[in-house]
Amino acid sequence: MKTLANILFTMLSMTANTEEQIRQATTKTLADYGAVAEQYARGNMDHDVSQNIHAMLEPLQTSKEGPFDILDVCCASGRDLVAFKAMGHRPVGLDGVPEFCRMARKLSGCDVWEQNLATLNLPPLRFDAVFCNACLFHLPLAALSSALTALQATLRDGGILFVSNAHGFGKDQEGWTNGRTPTTRSYVCWLSEDTWIQTCEAAGFELLDKFYRPPGKPREQQPFLATVWRKKEA
Repeated sequence: MKTLANILFTMLSMTANTEEQIRQATTKTLADYGAVAEQYARGNMDHDVSQNIHAMLEPLQTSKEGPFDILDVCCASGRDLVAFKAMGHRPVGLDGVPEFCRMARKLSGCDVWEQNLATLNLPPLRFDAVFCNACLFHLPLAALSSALTALQATLRDGGILFVSNAHGFGKDQEGWTNGRTPTTRSYVCWLSEDTWIQTCEAAGFELLDKFYRPPGKPREQQPFLATVWRKKEA
């Protein structure tokens, strides 16, 4: 009889490497979120990510004059689009869940692009900053480099990328996890700090800052690693 640990190991060992496996991983994960879109939006509407927003904007404000063009990747309900807009910036949302796109447009009044993270199609040199809060860890490692390259290309010179990612507590762990409903599941890629930093540097980013979240907790209770990056000069 399999233990819970064995089941989890089995799930995490089933990695997505081929184009079809990556497609399955991303579309099924999007369906998992879509199945609980309304509940998810309500549950996260008051979540405080001001630390993350400040971490992204601070290096921009020391080198450029605002307002800034900001891409909010996996914007979900549009909560952070509203925050960026209230600060006077020009945000654009992106999400792969159709219901989230609808919600975000209605809540924020911003443009919201419906795209899959594994097949991003972004205009070059369009944004001053890209905000990726709790989303890129759903991409298979085999698709991560191409996504980061797309995000790097859409940033203007000196642009800032912020990413908050669930991490692997020193290990690289990847595969399927139970979903938010009995009939859905999600794909996760929890990377060690070292692997994550190496992957971003290879995609053309320079690390400016890093911290674990939520703040004020022991490290074993901080499942998210936040990193701030500047686009390297060509």
